[in-house]
Amino acid sequence: MTGRSTPRYRVHDGFRMPAGFPEEGFRSVGEIVASPDDIFISTYPKCGTTWMQNIVWLILHGAVPLGAEERMTDLIPHMEEIGAEGVDALPHPRVLKTHLPFSMTPYHPEARYLYVLRNPFDCVVSFFHHTRGFVQHYDFYEGSFDDYFRCFVQGEVDFGDYFENVLSWWAHRTERNFLFVTYEDLKADPRSEIARVGHFLGSKDGAAVDDPLLLDRIVELSSFQSMSRDQGRWASDRPEDRTPFVRKGEVGDFLNVLSPAQVELILERFRSTDGAEELAALWPDVMGQARKYCAE
Repeated sequence: MTGRSTPRYRVHDGFRMPAGFPEEGFRSVGEIVASPDDIFISTYPKCGTTWMQNIVWLILHGAVPLGAEERMTDLIPHMEEIGAEGVDALPHPRVLKTHLPFSMTPYHPEARYLYVLRNPFDCVVSFFHHTRGFVQHYDFYEGSFDDYFRCFVQGEVDFGDYFENVLSWWAHRTERNFLFVTYEDLKADPRSEIARVGHFLGSKDGAAVDDPLLLDRIVELSSFQSMSRDQGRWASDRPEDRTPFVRKGEVGDFLNVLSPAQVELILERFRSTDGAEELAALWPDVMGQARKYCAE
């Protein structure tokens, strides 16, 4: 194993991608034509992507979970990994995962776009563990959190700057074919938020959430306890001494990892980034914890 101080990426015209992603997948995204029945699940990395993929899968399939040999990466694939050829081969209706900013995502006015937001303090902690665990993509097996944090706050990680990505999507929050869900609300009240997702998907695709028993089953099967079992369903193997892919699923864990100076750097991004004050309002408790932590 190497002792890199920064993760290894594949860089396309200044845009960083996981090194293990094929170049053609990224470069062909612009050739993808969105269809009216498409469902896009979009997030900045480590903000609840796999969680929402599982929720959408369960809603669309009447609370029937993935089979023992099924893999979420095959059923709801990563658009910029499989590229235009892979997307074109999928049966309709298609459900696609993406971490790209809105400007790089195929658009159709009838397609549905689900965006999950997570506060950046917890996001950077989860992204660090993700990066160290996937050695084949990042070669950052022995990398330190401080080194990774510097990359994150500078926007020099895969899929770019957190604030730029989130704000590119947040600008569309009033459009009828977009739904925004926060990781924190999903954690606090999964039943209500899952019902909201189902109603957004529509009377046909989201019908399962109108059955109380099926909704209870979806809540159970998408819980941390359920998803932390049989993790091969969600991601490729990681070294045994790394944290698991489904790691903690907590809100506020950043207080155990970030220094006050690191928290202050993220707070400064909220103050200095146009539009970020509206994002801060999504997480009053987390922002309050962050400000108190820096003041102590």
